[in-house]
Amino acid sequence: MSARHIKIANLEIGKGCGLVFILGPCVIESYESLLKHAKKIKEIADEENINFIFKASYDKANRTSLDSFRGPGLKEGIRILKEIKRELDILVTSDVHTPDEAAFAGEVLDLIQIPALLSRQTDLIVAAAKTNKPVNIKKGQFMAPWDMVKAADKVRASGNSNVCVTERGSCFGYNYLVNDFKAIPRMQKDGLVVIFDATHSTQLPSKGKQSLGESEYVPYLAKAAAAVGADGLFMEVHEEPGKALSDSASMIELSKLKNLISNIKKIREAL
Repeated sequence: MSARHIKIANLEIGKGCGLVFILGPCVIESYESLLKHAKKIKEIADEENINFIFKASYDKANRTSLDSFRGPGLKEGIRILKEIKRELDILVTSDVHTPDEAAFAGEVLDLIQIPALLSRQTDLIVAAAKTNKPVNIKKGQFMAPWDMVKAADKVRASGNSNVCVTERGSCFGYNYLVNDFKAIPRMQKDGLVVIFDATHSTQLPSKGKQSLGESEYVPYLAKAAAAVGADGLFMEVHEEPGKALSDSASMIELSKLKNLISNIKKIREAL
């Protein structure tokens, strides 16, 4: 399998493939809430005929504040994702934070995600690779695009060729991220499958006691990434972002998702 083409379960991503959308709320707030969101996102994905992977974190281990909501934890979170995956027949992904977590979560997840702040943690990346599940490494806000081929090579050297990377902005001083859209073709030039994270790219990291965001810019960034040629788009969505327990300021409203996907598809068709 070529480096610019990977497979996640029965889904093919990369050069010559259609866009993949990684969609879902930031964190598992409850089984009922997650199932409701998954059903509605799946309906939109079916209506728009897109490739779709459902995302939700079982543990937000990189919160700014100690008293921030983190989720149900590894065992309960994976149990919830397993049940929703079975009930709706969808692919699922979530973050892992330690080698032991990777082994456990890999029994259920179709795609293992390495958080941006852990993108240089060799033991974690190798453990994720050894599950033989596809691995998505989010580019650290502190890393250059050309550094990501080294991160991906850690997966490949561990015997797993199914690795992709996600661009999510770079630090520009304190509390601000910027997007260099040259980074997408630059990483593709290195043979990488590249996803673009349109919601975390609008974060204002650690602005005060919590991370804030500018979610009104998500559609602009998502459409720009589609125009540049990203292989997939990552967007966190919530029925009521203002009431979300994590990343409320950077998620997009679920009611706006269908129209945004439709516009993104038109841009790709124009290419």
